[in-house]
Amino acid sequence: MIQIDDVVVSLDILRECFLCDLKSCKGECCIEGDAGAPVEESEVAELEAVLPLIEENLSPAAREVIRKQGVVYRDEDGDLVTSIVNNKDCVFTCYDETGCCYCAIEKAYKAGLTTFYKPISCHLYPIRVANFHTYKALNYHRWDVCKAAVLLGKKNNLPVYKFLKEPLIRQFGEAWYNELVLAASELSAQGLL
Repeated sequence: MIQIDDVVVSLDILRECFLCDLKSCKGECCIEGDAGAPVEESEVAELEAVLPLIEENLSPAAREVIRKQGVVYRDEDGDLVTSIVNNKDCVFTCYDETGCCYCAIEKAYKAGLTTFYKPISCHLYPIRVANFHTYKALNYHRWDVCKAAVLLGKKNNLPVYKFLKEPLIRQFGEAWYNELVLAASELSAQGLL
C-alpha cells in the first residue's frame, strides 16, 4: 500500500490491468449484485435533478421503483445505494437494441444534457472506496463479470489507475493523481510492481 495525503491506495490498483469490454460483458456490472451502487449523500440531489432529463430512457419498472422509494435506499449494511429493479438492475440502466446495458445518466452527460457524470462509485469502478475516520482506502474489486475487462486490460497493458485517470482526478484532484503516477513510476523502477 501507498499513502497520498489521507488516501491509502492498494498496490493492486497500480499492478492489475483493466479496460472495460462492453461488447463482451454487455454492462453486467449495472445489472448484477445484491444491492445498488454506493452513493454519497451529496449525490442524492444530483440524481434527483437529472431524473427529468433521463426518465424517458428508464424502464416503466424503474420509474415505478423511483416513484415508490426514490432514487436511493439504505441497503442491509446501512449504506446509501441506488435503487434497484427486481433485486437486480440499477434503476438508471437503459438498453440498446443489442441488449447492452448503459447508464442513462452517463448517456445524458455525453449528450451534453447534464454536468453530472454518474455516481462516483460507478465512475471509479473497479476501485471501491472505504471511508474511515481519518483516511480513505482505495481497493481493487475483483468480480467475475469483469473477466473480459481484465483480459483486455492485460492485452493493452493498461493498469487500473491509468484506466481510471478521469474519475480519480474527479474525486481527488489532478495534483493527487500526479502524485499517484509518480509513486507508481518509482515503485516500478524498484521492481515492486
